[in-house]
Amino acid sequence: MKKDLILIGGGGHCKSCIDVIEKQGEFRIIGIVDKKEKNETIFGYKIIGIDDDLPSLVKTVKNFIITIGHIKTASTRKRIFIKLKELKAELPHIISPLAYVSRHASIGEGSIILHHALINAGASIGCNCIINSKALIEHDAKVGDHCHISTSAVVNGEAIIEAGCFLGSNATIRETKKICKETIIGAGAVIVKNIVESGVYFGNPAKRMRFE
Repeated sequence: MKKDLILIGGGGHCKSCIDVIEKQGEFRIIGIVDKKEKNETIFGYKIIGIDDDLPSLVKTVKNFIITIGHIKTASTRKRIFIKLKELKAELPHIISPLAYVSRHASIGEGSIILHHALINAGASIGCNCIINSKALIEHDAKVGDHCHISTSAVVNGEAIIEAGCFLGSNATIRETKKICKETIIGAGAVIVKNIVESGVYFGNPAKRMRFE
């Protein structure tokens, strides 16, 4: 029997998550929490409340997944994750049946692995992460909590991505390199040395952008 599940966030990322959840077939989507008006629908699933309704919703449905995207900052996803934990909600990780996750890898609660992502042996993914379509997390790499690894990004062997980071599409992290927390790596950027100062990095090799 399918488990009931509520989604939090009704934007574009939510649509991708719905596709994964439907394909996986383990959960039945009860509805979506969002800022939109109640009774609006996304792919046929109703908006059933806003953030303030979470305490009452947790009393009837125990499983939640955060389907808000993360581009500039993980703060909203992190805030809601903490609130759900305080409410004793359960946040299952969800893995597309079209993805490959090694049985020797680990996935934290509330994370979602989208279609055709590949997570290799010894890799670890933290809590509340987005591993987007066709992303590659190589052997023994570590991705911290609240990270978004975008489409076709590559995290090579033994690299470390600390909490709250965003890796843009087609970004590449060289093996063994470390990215400090809450760093944005732009689309197509190539990281060839450790990033020790949070900021926004673009280019090949990537350099920190200075905004006046």
